[in-house]
Amino acid sequence: MNTTTPLGPAGEALAQKYLKEQGYAILATNWRAGKAEADIIAYREGLLVFVEVKTRTDTVFAQPEEAVNRTKQKAYIRLANAYVLQHQRKEEVRFDIITVVINNDTNTEIKHIPNAFSAFEL
Repeated sequence: MNTTTPLGPAGEALAQKYLKEQGYAILATNWRAGKAEADIIAYREGLLVFVEVKTRTDTVFAQPEEAVNRTKQKAYIRLANAYVLQHQRKEEVRFDIITVVINNDTNTEIKHIPNAFSAFEL
């Protein structure tokens, strides 16, 4: 990875590219409601998908998705409610996590975890 590119935005750009390749339409990026922020809000096949992107350079100490704890999940659910109300959306909502592990310029791993958590679990 180019050392002048911040890790988080680089991972989010890769995640957006991945989602587009999978047939998702990107509706918003870095959408904020209060202190919470959705990295990506996408749409595909009748679903409104809120995506948290976690980018790392290695997974020695933990997997990136482990950083999406219950507090973060609750904030994402409140944020999704705000988006749905503000934009008068009627679709079913899903919460995904995309992890991006950038080891170097030639070795990047992207893992998509659809339905990583739900409002019903919390």
